[in-house]
Amino acid sequence: MSSLRPIVLCGPSGVGKSTLIRRLFDEYPNRFGFSVSHTTRAIRPGEKDGVSYHFVSRDEFLRHVHAGEFLEHAEFGGNLYGTTAKAVQDVSRQGEPRRAILDIDAQGVRLIKAHHASLNPVFVFIAPPTFATLQERLQRRATDTPEAIERRLQMALQELAFAREPHSFDCVIVNDNLDRPRRGRR
Repeated sequence: MSSLRPIVLCGPSGVGKSTLIRRLFDEYPNRFGFSVSHTTRAIRPGEKDGVSYHFVSRDEFLRHVHAGEFLEHAEFGGNLYGTTAKAVQDVSRQGEPRRAILDIDAQGVRLIKAHHASLNPVFVFIAPPTFATLQERLQRRATDTPEAIERRLQMALQELAFAREPHSFDCVIVNDNLDRPRRGRR
């Protein structure tokens, strides 16, 4: 595996992680690479299999789990999500050594810290400026039902609480401006 420490981005759905990741790749295409996670959810408009996610059946996902291939995995909204060690390794194998970017939830952060400490990533939490702003962003996105938005907001409360725990993250970034997020105090 590359000597470049992977970066684990965590934060509530709708906080702007995907926007930040795209910006990193646009500005530094040879320095960063995205570790493509697996999911059992349906593909959304504009997404591509193998680029956005590896879209797999529940049975195939569970085969990967039982084979011990995932660094982390979780279930949300009836769908499974996970990151394999191979996905992280593949980033550094694509041309020049690049730093892998992982986009995972708080449960995944806990799993990596507990079971894969040798990965030694930099843990970064992306926070909304306010909870109301997060709610507005999720509603504006118009990709979820009101019930799904409520589930995401409940999960956001848990993730925000975890981010306040000592030693949970190396850095907190408040994404108060999708054009220019600012680094929070730690």
